[in-house]
Amino acid sequence: MLEELRKNADQKMQKSLEALKTDLAKIRTGRAHTGLLDHVMVEYYGSMVAVNQVANVNLGDARTLNVQPYEKNMVAKVEKAIRDSDLGLNPATNGDIIRVPMPMLTEERRKEMTKIVRTEGENAKVALRNIRRDGNDALKKLTKDKEISEDDERRMQDEIQKLTDKYVAEVDKLLQVKEAELMAV
Repeated sequence: MLEELRKNADQKMQKSLEALKTDLAKIRTGRAHTGLLDHVMVEYYGSMVAVNQVANVNLGDARTLNVQPYEKNMVAKVEKAIRDSDLGLNPATNGDIIRVPMPMLTEERRKEMTKIVRTEGENAKVALRNIRRDGNDALKKLTKDKEISEDDERRMQDEIQKLTDKYVAEVDKLLQVKEAELMAV
């Protein structure tokens, strides 16, 4: 029962960390990478799908993405979806290939992006602390119902705290890497 509680908390914390990694990947640096357009949605026969499901996305060079829709009639729709996204990109069509150049980030924009990264990190830490709280509440309930001893409760609270500390440290590492990436010119 206690091991199951610890595993559950560990899995939830791992999912929070994965969610942070996904969110950080969406925050663009000056370099192009294919995951940048993963959350850009385009209308495809009446339903909204991700660009990477209707087009081949690859790197042209370090600062350019090449997007090649599988169907010719999708070129204009994909281009419009990229332009209208919150990424601030200006794609250019060349036949059936859409070239997406990555503009240089200004110093001001880099600092703004760093604040966004820190906010995402703080949200992840709050999620981790909520998982810790839920685990500790479950332990208190088990102790109150006399299913586990107070010593077991304290031992498991310490384990959950160690898990929380481990994941918070990983969040801090991810934030440091992303901030360094953003501030690199």
